[in-house]
Amino acid sequence: MDPAIYTLLLSLIVVGMVVGLVGQVLVFFPGINIIWLAILGYGLLAGFTWPSAILFFIVTVLLIAGTMADNILMGATARQSGASWWAIGISAVVMLVVGLIWTPLAGLAASFAAIFAVEWFRIRDWRKALDSTRSAFIGCGLAAVLRFGASLMMIGLWLIWFLFLTPR
Repeated sequence: MDPAIYTLLLSLIVVGMVVGLVGQVLVFFPGINIIWLAILGYGLLAGFTWPSAILFFIVTVLLIAGTMADNILMGATARQSGASWWAIGISAVVMLVVGLIWTPLAGLAASFAAIFAVEWFRIRDWRKALDSTRSAFIGCGLAAVLRFGASLMMIGLWLIWFLFLTPR
């Protein structure tokens, strides 16, 4: 491959990873997915070997863990504060449906509203319902931190691949 084209493609891959990492600041931006796609692009560009395939597998596991973190941590923290499984389940469905119809940010906001509404209807105490909603919000923040950490680990594994496993 022409070195100029290789350099251009490598630059696009690095820009993709930077955009994905910086984009993590926006809760609704799929930054971790963009980082994974950039790393996949590098694998297709540089070629896969057994060691790089193992690293890419680990990167994929980090992607899955990072993308599942929202639902798991939001539900777990809401449950710890006393939210019912009904509220957590309805919240997840509302997040998915509203996020697909409007935007992921609207889906996230609607999921918090759903937890509050279900818990208020169930226990008739708005303070306890608000506490469950607050806990889900904290879980969302923890998930964002986890996703950012997973993204950094993914980029670190790519750096190992680039620096030590790619023939020069």
